[in-house]
Amino acid sequence: MGAPVPKCPIRPGDPCTLCHPGAHGPEDCGLVWLVMGDPELRDRLAEIRRGAAAS
Repeated sequence: MGAPVPKCPIRPGDPCTLCHPGAHGPEDCGLVWLVMGDPELRDRLAEIRRGAAAS
């Protein structure tokens, strides 16, 4: 059994693919930091997550 694969908090349902250079996972991803630090983007992400959960 392999190591657990972290999920991308920006793309619901997708694994973390380390798409941001220098990131080791969602915990130090610059994209995650930017989205979570911007109230409008964070609200939009919440809408996307609700839509993904409903389908």
